[in-house]
Amino acid sequence: MKKTSKIIIGLAILLIYIFGMISFASALLVNADYVTLYPGEEGKVSLNIENNENFDIEDISASLVLDNLPFTAIGSSQKDIDDIDEDDDDSVTFTLKPSTDIKPGDYSIPYTIKYADAGNNTINLTKTGNFGIRVSAKTDLDFSAETRETAILGKEGQLSLNIVNLGLGEIKSITVQIFPQGFTLLSSDKVFVGTISADDSDTATFDVIYNSQSPVLSAKISYKDFDNNDQTKTVNLPVKVYTKEQALNLGLITKSNTGTYVLVILVLLVIWYIWRKIKKRRKQKLADRR
Repeated sequence: MKKTSKIIIGLAILLIYIFGMISFASALLVNADYVTLYPGEEGKVSLNIENNENFDIEDISASLVLDNLPFTAIGSSQKDIDDIDEDDDDSVTFTLKPSTDIKPGDYSIPYTIKYADAGNNTINLTKTGNFGIRVSAKTDLDFSAETRETAILGKEGQLSLNIVNLGLGEIKSITVQIFPQGFTLLSSDKVFVGTISADDSDTATFDVIYNSQSPVLSAKISYKDFDNNDQTKTVNLPVKVYTKEQALNLGLITKSNTGTYVLVILVLLVIWYIWRKIKKRRKQKLADRR
């Protein structure tokens, strides 16, 4: 019986120790700021460590696990805290820098917290977890006005706004609205472009008649950026328009010879008709003589 009692007491002590370990591990709460970083730019992330148990903890070491992640810790990826009293909290701050070629999106950063029971520092505990951060993409757009063919004063043509996405993230729901200055619009004043990926471009094209040699493509571009925020940009781009004579002199267009060809054909038809008439009369005179 004594032996059995010792076994039961030993198991009870073991269970108490195990549950105590679980209690210790679950007593530490870690919260992190959800921050937005940009490729190649430093940003600060704070971890708040809260001690919710009825004992003090000490020798606290917090570290970020950045292996195989496109982030660099500026300074150190490990920070220490001497102690945190029960029902108290403290925080550590890390400086992170995403790589310049990182793909924008949401990332999970693992962390490890090591600490000891201040009342019994032979008990060392470890808590692991992760927190999320977002790597966003700054919008960088370039615009240019283009004509599908040489723009001739008084003639119909197609005028396009070319949009180039120089940023690292795509832009979505792009709409272009133009306000005619120096030309008459023959098509709708608004064009839906859609999505433009990073390092890509697209155009919004309009049918017009040029009324001035110095028209301006005035346009409002509405879109959603990488973070789904509504953005608007306005541009005023000059367009070069030539008179027909200027375009001919510069070799931008070639003179049409259609009129000349038609005239030559008409002259040949008249000559042929006259020749036929003369030939018919000669035949008639020969017939009459016989």
